[in-house]
Amino acid sequence: MASSVEIPRRPQAPIEVGISQCLTGAAVRYDGSGARVECPHAELDGLFNYHTFCPEVGIGMPVPRPPIRLLGDTASYRLVAVHDSSVDKTDEIEAFGRAQVASIANLAGYIFMHNSPSCGLNGVKLYAHESVRARRRATGIFARTVTASLTELPVADANRLFDARLRENFVMRTFIYAHWQNIAEDLNTPHLRAFHSRYDFLLMAHSPAANQAIERLLHDSNTDIENQASSYIRLLMDGLQQPTTRKSHANVMSHLQESLKKHLDSTDLQNLGETINAYQRGEQPLHAPLALLKQHLRTVPTLYDLARTYLKPIPHPQATL
Repeated sequence: MASSVEIPRRPQAPIEVGISQCLTGAAVRYDGSGARVECPHAELDGLFNYHTFCPEVGIGMPVPRPPIRLLGDTASYRLVAVHDSSVDKTDEIEAFGRAQVASIANLAGYIFMHNSPSCGLNGVKLYAHESVRARRRATGIFARTVTASLTELPVADANRLFDARLRENFVMRTFIYAHWQNIAEDLNTPHLRAFHSRYDFLLMAHSPAANQAIERLLHDSNTDIENQASSYIRLLMDGLQQPTTRKSHANVMSHLQESLKKHLDSTDLQNLGETINAYQRGEQPLHAPLALLKQHLRTVPTLYDLARTYLKPIPHPQATL
């Protein structure tokens, strides 16, 4: 989807991201320790400016302090002291979370401390009333409050970022969300279409279904711009969370190859096609056809501009994606 409408350029690193304060090494955990080693800082170096939050300290709990846990069932659970369940911090943590939503909404993503009863995103220990045995099936109270209000915000449990593929996906989504924030306040339908033209190929690689849904949305003249934008960013962020496959990458690269037909001779086109097919069969790594595509697309600036975010989803010199 080409567009001549001008929109702000993609943001460059570092971008603004929230993080659980303990993950920066601050000694704010219940036992007076920090948790810097629980986040892959070396791999994220230079990408983010961090804005730190600790809900437990934020509501006035001391350091060190008695430990807390989640108690109840998946439908209804509370945040209480481990040794005295009458000490209930649920309402205070929820209120703190609601108070932080406005400032977090201005950020491009958030990294939560995993397993934390206040900050954990997934698989936090939940203790049933009738048993001391816990199951990992809950979300921390603060994390639940924030994500319920900011449904499109890219978020991650810190320990999942040690996985290179999950880390790169999270970082990619934060940069795209930061770009979205740059245009969202002054939005009209041409701007929305121009924005998507930058991410069309990238989304196609992650979720062809989401990309098709967006194409339908952008051609629906009966939807007002606010609803269109709200539906758009939800589809985009949800779609980009889906993992790419050899088939989906090959599909995108074949589309780009088709766009190059008028600009390449038959030998170059054949070589590119054979390299894409070899990649899809598992005989070549992804960088082999991508390198050829970059070489050829650079000779056609308009095509290269549209494919830029697919070729390099993270605009940072250290990015490996």
